[in-house]
Amino acid sequence: MNIRQLLDSRVSQALIAAGAPNNASAVIKQSNRPEFGHYQANGVMGAAKQLKMNPRELASKVLEALELDDIAEKVEIAGPGFLNIHLKMEWLSQQLELALSNDKLNINQVDKPQTVVIDYSGPNLAKEMHVGHLRSTIIGDALARTLAFVGHKVIRQNHVGNWGTQFGMLLAHMNSLKTSGEELSMQLSDLEGFYRDAKKRFDNEPEFAETARDYVVKLQAGDEECLALWQQFIDISLQHCDDIYSRLNVLLTRDDVMPESAYNDDLADVIKDLDKAGLLTEDQGAQCVFLEEFKGKDGKILPAIVQKSDGGYLYATTDLAALRYRHNTLHADRILYFVDARQSLHLNQVFAIAKAANFVPQETQLEHMAFGTMMGKDGKPFKTRDGGTVKLIDLLTKAEQRAFDLVSEINPDLSEDERQSIAHTVGIGAVKYADLSKNRSSDYIFNWDTMLSFEGNTAPYLQYAYARIQSIFRKAGKIDSSVPIHLNEPAEQQLGVKLLQLIEAIELVVKDGTPNILCNYLFELAGNFMSFYEACPILKAENDIKNSRLKLAKLTAKTLDTGLGLLGIDTLDKM
Repeated sequence: MNIRQLLDSRVSQALIAAGAPNNASAVIKQSNRPEFGHYQANGVMGAAKQLKMNPRELASKVLEALELDDIAEKVEIAGPGFLNIHLKMEWLSQQLELALSNDKLNINQVDKPQTVVIDYSGPNLAKEMHVGHLRSTIIGDALARTLAFVGHKVIRQNHVGNWGTQFGMLLAHMNSLKTSGEELSMQLSDLEGFYRDAKKRFDNEPEFAETARDYVVKLQAGDEECLALWQQFIDISLQHCDDIYSRLNVLLTRDDVMPESAYNDDLADVIKDLDKAGLLTEDQGAQCVFLEEFKGKDGKILPAIVQKSDGGYLYATTDLAALRYRHNTLHADRILYFVDARQSLHLNQVFAIAKAANFVPQETQLEHMAFGTMMGKDGKPFKTRDGGTVKLIDLLTKAEQRAFDLVSEINPDLSEDERQSIAHTVGIGAVKYADLSKNRSSDYIFNWDTMLSFEGNTAPYLQYAYARIQSIFRKAGKIDSSVPIHLNEPAEQQLGVKLLQLIEAIELVVKDGTPNILCNYLFELAGNFMSFYEACPILKAENDIKNSRLKLAKLTAKTLDTGLGLLGIDTLDKM
């Protein structure tokens, strides 16, 4: 049940009945203070301005036409024309009972499911994943989970970099080691080290560099021996990624990998079809697309290069081929790209070219879900102490170790296995939540102490709130489900309303790709529960009241578990 949508529909109808234009909007907002009701309708002022009439006069007419007796205790006019809506506690109790009895908290599935392709993570297989891949991976995964939860068909696409000139260098180094009898799997256990060694040889050994260039030609020509060596490298590289995804509790699998090389056979056709569409212009030997909407500060059109003067292809060419595949084969209605903000011009050009060339229909939603950078305490991109790139696996290991130390300090009596298990859930959850709780378009400061705190808007705080409720159930025993939920106390009412607002947060996440909205909701919900727990005794209450409050606690736990699950974060029964 989406209360905001229900109120929006009813109030909008009343606005139109009162004489407002057909496009009049109710503008329903959650109230900030209990005395102003549970929701406010703020659309009267805008409609009154259009009608050139007194807002309070229009509000009175809207009130006469408004049909909310079944769900609202009272609706009153406030200020210049706001409508304060106080919901009926009996109706709210019914909705809470429905949510408690439903696997998906009585959250309706979308009326028109879309096929949504989500492009996220996208590591370069020549190197290990680093902290720069974290945001794309976990924000994309949260959106994939949330879109699927409300009924959309989600297709994950991991557009990994596995093609290009650098692979000639790596293959030459692999073959050299293989010939000398060295164990490749051991050498490739540290991809970063392997890459550095290959690059050093490429820069300092002319004969090796020539061999590397030959491997590029062989690879692109489809040489079987070269491709077999390349595939061995790719498999080992992908295993590095799989280990990260498993540890991060991310849903990407090998089946979701759609690498750059998959589009290689279509690149020449992309160029031909752009030419047929009249979009190509030769500029200094390169094939370019010039579109009027992309101009630099000097007013000149910025070219999108799709083929170099030597005949080679670029990222734009591959991305256009990927778009064709996602439309023609995957039948996508909406395609979301979780790529950092620095690629905005590139992706916007690719989107515009794809539509201009009819590679995808005009109605297909192509959206760049841009995100900012993870920064260190010095306000610069997060690095190691010596200025190097931080491996993602090292970051996660450190998070789990810090969480283990914290758990050991708080609960030293737990067995080491228990502490390790809790540390994994808390440590990984803390890293993910610290990122997901921030506005994705902004840079943010990475701070160990803040993210692992049991106070404030953090994963440990929410996980502790869930665990605390589980401890109540262990003491309470069985709940009598036949006892209805009562919302007599203000803290009960506030918690009850908040519990029913999960869908409003989810819909904003689905629409705008903003998991921080869901994080904020869960933080507020946990705060509401803590206030309820302090104001309304549960275990010492009389039977009916006790069972009612236990049901509120159960629904809170279920909502926290569901919400954190959509973020890819696990809960704990004990902490």
